Amino acid sequence: MTFYVSAIILGLGFSLLALGIFLSLRVFNFPDITTDGSFTLGGAVTAVMLTWGYHPLMALVASMVFGAVAGMCTGIIHAKLKVNPLLAGILMMTALYSVNLAIMGRSNIPLINQDKIFDTLYMSEFSTMLSFTIVFWLLLSLLLKTDFGLAMRATGNNEQMIRSLGVNTDRMKITGLAISNSLTALSGYLITQYQGFADINMGIGIVILGLGSVMIGEIFVRSSVTNIFIRLAAIILGSILFRLVLAAALASGVDAGYLKLVVALIVLVVVGIPNLLKRT
Repeated sequence: MTFYVSAIILGLGFSLLALGIFLSLRVFNFPDITTDGSFTLGGAVTAVMLTWGYHPLMALVASMVFGAVAGMCTGIIHAKLKVNPLLAGILMMTALYSVNLAIMGRSNIPLINQDKIFDTLYMSEFSTMLSFTIVFWLLLSLLLKTDFGLAMRATGNNEQMIRSLGVNTDRMKITGLAISNSLTALSGYLITQYQGFADINMGIGIVILGLGSVMIGEIFVRSSVTNIFIRLAAIILGSILFRLVLAAALASGVDAGYLKLVVALIVLVVVGIPNLLKRT
């Protein structure tokens, strides 16, 4: 039972990553590979600051700011230098590997006997993850319902039309990617403290986890549903279900070394089966 509770806690932590990917992929139609680097960036900044004795809340702010800067850089590379979105993300992700290694100073930082956010808030790991998830679900939902948020959504739906109305779409993309990657870094902040260490390779392939969560979440919401609160709640549910499926796979005896293969197969099934059903 504890095994599945841990999976739910991880699902809540990764749901912030999924919300970030939803923002970049579904709102802006931007396949942002920066995620792999900004997730590790959030964990690296967190681990270094905690080991240096900084307050966990200061590490929270710093990790989100660093993540936002990474997203802004990707947005600038794409919007100002006119680089393909996928390539812009790959370039930033590659650069962030060296940046993260420079921040950490080594490949792995354990958080032994360090005060964590769970201790600061005097809350259990589950309650802390749930609280963060609810707060940022509400904040992101409210943001996307404002005029600014509607302009961001319109940028992804019809960039040419919204530009003709006087909206600076480049600025919208840069801002959106900054918010997206700050959420991803926040996920890295929480997961690092939950697992008790930061590792330079912790973000490799993490984008597929977020993408899978988005895909699974969208199964529960019809395409006609426009209520952003419901759509984002479904993404969070998708993240939790994704971790539970992985936990069930490990519990059934699947070797941990094949976990990435299991993740890829799950996403393939989620993406492929609906397309097959449409053809029949």
